[in-house]
Amino acid sequence: MQPNPTERDSSALYTQRMNKVLDHIDRHLDQNLELADLAEVAHFSAFHFHRVFAAWMGETLGDYLRRRRLDVAALYLVIEPTMPVLEIALNVGFGSGEALARAFKLRFASTPSQWREQAPRRWAEQLHAARRLAEQAQSNLDQALSNPDQLPQRHAVNYQDSSISHPEFCMKVTIQTLPPVRVAYLRHIGPYGPAISRFWPEQVMPWLIAHGLEKAPRYGIGHDDPLITEGAKCRYDACVPVAPDFVAKNPAGIAELPGGRYACAEFFGDGPAASLAWTELLREWLPKSGYQVDSRPFFEYYPADARYDLETGRFECQLCVPLRGL
Repeated sequence: MQPNPTERDSSALYTQRMNKVLDHIDRHLDQNLELADLAEVAHFSAFHFHRVFAAWMGETLGDYLRRRRLDVAALYLVIEPTMPVLEIALNVGFGSGEALARAFKLRFASTPSQWREQAPRRWAEQLHAARRLAEQAQSNLDQALSNPDQLPQRHAVNYQDSSISHPEFCMKVTIQTLPPVRVAYLRHIGPYGPAISRFWPEQVMPWLIAHGLEKAPRYGIGHDDPLITEGAKCRYDACVPVAPDFVAKNPAGIAELPGGRYACAEFFGDGPAASLAWTELLREWLPKSGYQVDSRPFFEYYPADARYDLETGRFECQLCVPLRGL
């Protein structure tokens, strides 16, 4: 049975409120986050909020906070190789390095120091796996294009730019200073990959068209590292710049994409190719570049006139990595 309009509106409102809470948590991980304060952010009673959050996220608030803090700590340990473990612990809301180490060992079966030391080996394995997947996707696409009867439907196409899968890093990367951008966003929670390819045309585009925003540039923000965070809990925001007086109706939210220095890599390819490109950018180019990243979001930027190949599904964008200031 399809939900009636009232049920859909209620679900959208809950989604908007819960997303606001998740955004608040990310901005305040270093602070003591009390249930009552978060319930106020969501405009629910504390009792009702606790039950709604658990039902909506599939985990209790306490479990979510612990997991999120550990996932961010795991990322910090790699992208901030000189930052002391104690400083990382305090940045994500643990009272001591020992408290972080105990919780970290339970989640990742590794100490924070071991996790950091093993990063180069994990990166090499991830890069190898990503290249194999991209090559397989290219082979499947080549076969389909050679026989039009085997071509997948538009949203099931495996996209690939063959130049991306070459063993040598070949994307053009420039260092740019970008302004902050006020954006409206729709959020997808779940695995990245094909689900995101469907999310844009099935949910985002109708929303953009309804608000006259279909010709605006767009951003795609992956808030979680799928190699750390369970796929079902990964968050992705499809964003569009909006004016200061734009009011987002549920389930959309409003956020600010921070400005500053970014490494911007030119990309044209498909979903598997994009995954490989991100892996190469972060696992190969970044360590050799001498730059270090900070805690701002990584994102994909799609210009208003970005290319999109309807037949193969290849798309154009920039992969943007936030760089720590000098």
